[in-house]
Amino acid sequence: MSNPMIKVENLHKSFGDLKVLKDVNLEVEKGETISIIGPSGSGKSTLLRCLIYLEKATEGNILIEDQAIALNVEGKQQHIAEPQIRKNCSKLGMVFQNFNLFPHKTALENIIEAPVIVAGKSKAEAVKHAEELLAKVGLSDKRDEYPCYLSGGQKQRVAIARALAMEPDVMLFDEPTSALDPELIGEVLNVIKALAQDKMTMIIVTHEMSFAREVSDRVIFMDQGNIIEAAEPQKLFNNPDHPRIKTFLDKML
Repeated sequence: MSNPMIKVENLHKSFGDLKVLKDVNLEVEKGETISIIGPSGSGKSTLLRCLIYLEKATEGNILIEDQAIALNVEGKQQHIAEPQIRKNCSKLGMVFQNFNLFPHKTALENIIEAPVIVAGKSKAEAVKHAEELLAKVGLSDKRDEYPCYLSGGQKQRVAIARALAMEPDVMLFDEPTSALDPELIGEVLNVIKALAQDKMTMIIVTHEMSFAREVSDRVIFMDQGNIIEAAEPQKLFNNPDHPRIKTFLDKML
């Protein structure tokens, strides 16, 4: 069996005295779609942010395709040079709940920014790829629109195209629909479903239970900084091991 795309071992994250992640262990295989569900404040978003180094792990190991983002040897966190971490994190793309688009740039300009500035692609090459991605997310006609003229769902689809423009091996989604009006949620989820069908490796933090059930290979339930259960959707939704999960799902479904 090939090594997992992502391996997290004994991950802890504290903010001062507040322990947000407590001994989290997780492996993600290539082509797998994993949804993370659980109550607010359970550490779901913090886990994603540690993976892409927006937060620094307090303790534990994070390996992306065998390259370390965080490394603990014999109980001591090792120093990894920032440039090396940035390089290792470039395999990940992230989509946030609040889009984070540049307001003064058009949809197309938002998408080509990183490939040109960070990856050193020619503008022509970046534009060609951006146009393909806009078509993929169903927004070819919005190429030259500024974010203020786009709906929330359209902004989020531009944000997905922007993350894909860097050709990541893994996509992370942090509650990609929570800032959207209910009628716009479907258009974003459809884009993510298409990526799952293309076997893009994905970790999705979501409150959309029916979506998690439909699209995921595995669903992870987190509570109070711990992974309580990781199982196939059928098992986790219909017959969870833990009463805490049942209580949560009874409220959500």
